[in-house]
Amino acid sequence: MKKRLLIVHIVYSFDVGGLENGVANLINHSCPEKFQHAIICLSHYTDFFKKINRDDVDIYALNKKPGKDYPLFFRLHQLLKKIQPDIVHTRNMATLECQFPAMLAGIRARIHGEHGWDMVDLAGDNKKYQLLRKLFVPIVKQYIALSREGYRYLQESIGIAPKKLNHIYNGVDTSKFVLNGNTNSEGIIPENFNIKGKLVFGTVGRMAEVKNQTFLVQAFLQLLEMLPQNNDKLRLLIVGDGILMAPAVKLVNDYCQKHNTENQWVHFAGQSDKVHELMRLMDIFVLPSLAEGISNTILEAMATSLPVIATDVGGNSELVVQDKTGYLVTVNDVEQLTAAMNNYVNQPDRVQQHGMAGRKRIEENFSLNKMIAQYEQLYLKVVN
Repeated sequence: MKKRLLIVHIVYSFDVGGLENGVANLINHSCPEKFQHAIICLSHYTDFFKKINRDDVDIYALNKKPGKDYPLFFRLHQLLKKIQPDIVHTRNMATLECQFPAMLAGIRARIHGEHGWDMVDLAGDNKKYQLLRKLFVPIVKQYIALSREGYRYLQESIGIAPKKLNHIYNGVDTSKFVLNGNTNSEGIIPENFNIKGKLVFGTVGRMAEVKNQTFLVQAFLQLLEMLPQNNDKLRLLIVGDGILMAPAVKLVNDYCQKHNTENQWVHFAGQSDKVHELMRLMDIFVLPSLAEGISNTILEAMATSLPVIATDVGGNSELVVQDKTGYLVTVNDVEQLTAAMNNYVNQPDRVQQHGMAGRKRIEENFSLNKMIAQYEQLYLKVVN
């Protein structure tokens, strides 16, 4: 039997996130007769690794120390020499320097993917990071950009030749993320958060600064202020956990204290492995991020036939078609986001119209099968 190609995916950590979700989908759905996979985390991994349903995938944690940990690259080099992969695939700025120990370990097929921007470099204009990217251009054999914006940036700002550039959109499992399914909320959200017959806005994501959920909470509370006659009709469901949880909860508590009432509108579901079920409880999906590549959660929401309101950053405009599958709004413009949400309150027919158009767009352009085929073709190309 012909030897399978062993691909090592190097990530900073393997925790809940869009990048990690994309890696898991790629591993789970790639051809097991042709491709074997392993994951190396510079930092750590969590139970999110259980999302991978293949039993032939090894995962390693190098336990990076805070700050500069130069011995990390020696440990990585030794591990790569031991594993002897056919391909090394690094992702985002945090792992770009790992291309060097991979080269020293004798691995000729080396790929680097750019998924999106970091909080410290939201526009990609940090001169230090640009220089670092340029220094590694001769070492990296092939690049992957998830968005057209990322592709243009690598070509125009970093100077990478088109023959080394690949554009591969994320794909979504359209059999898992679908509107028609179990929408029973029992056991998923508390009984006192009544969503039956309500208009439920929702979002999914780690509650980190770049995801900016407080912007959404501010707009939703302003919507309640603006439409007191509809207060009993409106709900907000936030799925995820992280450092923005406390300030987001405080915004809701302050609103309730101001109006001398208890919270009946906003539910913080925390981190969940039932995202596809929680999305079926939503009517409109909102992504208030400061920066994005190609958002997995937007794709999943559109596959679930939800209209999407998203900030006009990164690859969001490549996914959301203005006033056809949803709305694009300016980052931190509370008035604009409130107005977009109010459009669906005033014109409920648009919820279904935009949702159906989004599902059709997913089926035509962002299927998981298409994404897997493109990655597999690139892997075969780079080893040959």
